[in-house]
Amino acid sequence: MQTVLEIAAQIVAREGGFVNDPEDPGGATKYGVTIGTLRRLGLDLTGDGTVDPADVRALSRAQAIEIFIRHYFEAPRIAALPECLQATVFDMYVNAGSNAVRILQRLLCEMGYSVAVDGTVGPQTAGAAADAAAIGATALRDAYGVARRNYYFRLADRRPSSRKYARTRAGGKGGWIKRAEEFISPGYRLNRQAFQERIAAWG
Repeated sequence: MQTVLEIAAQIVAREGGFVNDPEDPGGATKYGVTIGTLRRLGLDLTGDGTVDPADVRALSRAQAIEIFIRHYFEAPRIAALPECLQATVFDMYVNAGSNAVRILQRLLCEMGYSVAVDGTVGPQTAGAAADAAAIGATALRDAYGVARRNYYFRLADRRPSSRKYARTRAGGKGGWIKRAEEFISPGYRLNRQAFQERIAAWG
């Protein structure tokens, strides 16, 4: 089993360095940590009395890992979920906040469990996830990964400016889709034809 530190380090590597894309609602970001997160946590890394893009640039890998573990794994109680889900839900929480948990909760509801879709990992969600994992841990992880992928697709359907995160300029799978598919079995990853059919309406 991977440690939380190892998973967090992989997330940081996956997220990459400093970017400040005007079309990204998250604003200035480094290692997946947004300027909004630094402001929410009051992290004035440059010590100039304000939290701005310069503070995002100043963020170190170690600081990003610490933020992820404390605020995106421990605080939302990802550890209460079955082991098969922890890495993928943690990764998605970094990317989409409490929507990561809502995706799981909706999935559990579709599977017949009575779970409130509130974005919080409480006893109800943890218990239902544990029951589902006991039936089939790999199947649950795959189902969650597919649900993640569908979340990204629907987001890109609604918001054309976000399609560049789901599809590359060359027409292949973008970072969002690759990210979701890292956590599912090869047989559930879309082949090129299936991917092209899914995004055909985007033009």
